[in-house]
Amino acid sequence: MKVLLKNGEIVERNMESEEGKKAFWHTSAHVLAQAVKHLYPSAKCAIGPAIENGFYYDFAFDFSFAEEHLQAVEEEMKRIVKASLSLEVREVSKENAIAFMEEKEEPFKLELIRELPEGEKISFYKQGDYEEFCAGPHIINTSHIKAIKLLSIAGAYWRGDEKNPMLTRIYGISFPKAGELSDYLKMLEEAKARDHRKLGKELGLFALMEEGPGFPFFLPKGLVLKNLLIDYWRQIHQREGYVEIVTPILLNRELWEKSGHWEHYRDNMYTTEIEGDEFAIKPMNCPGGMLFYNLQQHSYRELPMKVGELGIVHRNEKSGTLHGLMRARCFTQDDAHIFMMEDQVQGEIQKVVELIDEVYAKFGFSYEIELSTRPENSIGSDEDWELATNALADALKAMGRSYSVNEGDGAFYGPKLDFHLKDSLGRTWQCGTIQLDFQLPQRFEISYVGADGEKHRPIMIHRVVFGSIERFIGILIEHYAGKFPLWLSPVQVKILPIADRFIAYSKEIAQELSRCGIRCEVDERSEKIGYKIREAQLDRVPYMLIIGQREAESGAVSVRSREDGELGSMAVADLIKLLQQAAEWQH
Repeated sequence: MKVLLKNGEIVERNMESEEGKKAFWHTSAHVLAQAVKHLYPSAKCAIGPAIENGFYYDFAFDFSFAEEHLQAVEEEMKRIVKASLSLEVREVSKENAIAFMEEKEEPFKLELIRELPEGEKISFYKQGDYEEFCAGPHIINTSHIKAIKLLSIAGAYWRGDEKNPMLTRIYGISFPKAGELSDYLKMLEEAKARDHRKLGKELGLFALMEEGPGFPFFLPKGLVLKNLLIDYWRQIHQREGYVEIVTPILLNRELWEKSGHWEHYRDNMYTTEIEGDEFAIKPMNCPGGMLFYNLQQHSYRELPMKVGELGIVHRNEKSGTLHGLMRARCFTQDDAHIFMMEDQVQGEIQKVVELIDEVYAKFGFSYEIELSTRPENSIGSDEDWELATNALADALKAMGRSYSVNEGDGAFYGPKLDFHLKDSLGRTWQCGTIQLDFQLPQRFEISYVGADGEKHRPIMIHRVVFGSIERFIGILIEHYAGKFPLWLSPVQVKILPIADRFIAYSKEIAQELSRCGIRCEVDERSEKIGYKIREAQLDRVPYMLIIGQREAESGAVSVRSREDGELGSMAVADLIKLLQQAAEWQH
């Protein structure tokens, strides 16, 4: 597949490469805009980028564009694709670009062009009768698009600012082969069935309420799941030499100014006043960790010092971005901060990579690593950023790990490694991160006494493994489709008496299982056994015990496995041994 760059150069790319996918889906977005302009000439075009899976385009319509209009637009897109239009690129001056867009009466494009530096050459891509201001890249001909589908519409403020006009965003997907679209649509249906918001409600794990938008309520079974993850987290971190702290959820403005968050992250913070002083609810745990470190003078003998915190943080997310547990306003971050000397940096980065690798493997996730470099909105010297960025890259190279580079997407205080895990549907999620920070140690003037008796500045790692525990739970729900492994299941065994007279014996079994650390429930409802079994199956319970006359008389249980079906009659002691061994093996 040939790709046309804005300088006119043509390069060969495929859909396996990021540049190839971007060019393919970016061109598809232009086809969408061309189709909309054919059908609705008065529509105004805003932006139309390629995204992780597909593309979208934002429009301003002079009527109420709705889902029922998508079919007509999609058919027009197919006609454009079939016309096999070649793409051309040209560069013009800013002055000519403005004149061209004024003639086209495209106010959103004009706004973008007017913000560009004077004297800059501006590229336009053209396909047939449609030409657009764009930096590219694009594929060289629309005929490469063999399958296309418009998926949905949504509202979106121009440039993400709620003070600006509300636009209509049209989402789509396209592929160079028809079969790929069919596979993708099947995956979307499967993803819909696995939606963590749907399953979370059905399985009684968490609730989303109007009284607290973006603030999830964890229900008893969901809290069991969350605590199991936390217990596992504590187990492996104690093994690796971390200590755990808890810092306050509310700290004063002076601290956040010192850390740089007030200047660089203020819009995402909730604030309040106490006795006339301004405070902020923490969006991150790191400033509290700095205060902990500064409580006493430390020696080089104490380093590396590994400080973990399961900190509850709050972030002021816009309502339109909220998405169950995946994007919430309140969540628990499995933070840790590692204070170390310069010669310890590479080894500590590698230990964190190994820890993340261990955790993701446990849940069946593969992952890719991305190195994010200095953003425009950042603090610190070029020298510090270069040192930190090279240190992250060198640590990975020494481990033989591959990575991609995401230019300009680091934290404001340092570069980072992001871990993008892949779930059972092939979707990727950014969870773990390792951030190397030279800046906060300087801002908080933290130090350690070296072997020479002099004070030195430590270097700091910020890192998470789960990321947001709530978000990780949402990912696990969809990854497993609610069928959690035995060790992670909120209810491991459901006991189903076939009649009320067997409830007493069922409760005796439940007590025995509970004494052995097995999480179980008795279904005491006066329902037929077939109904109870179907309900237990819908609850995705790993094991069901059917209790009737034969079981009550023999002191045994009839066992049914979620994965393996009927296991037959079994002594309770043998069942306990089976469950404990299975849970231990998984854990």
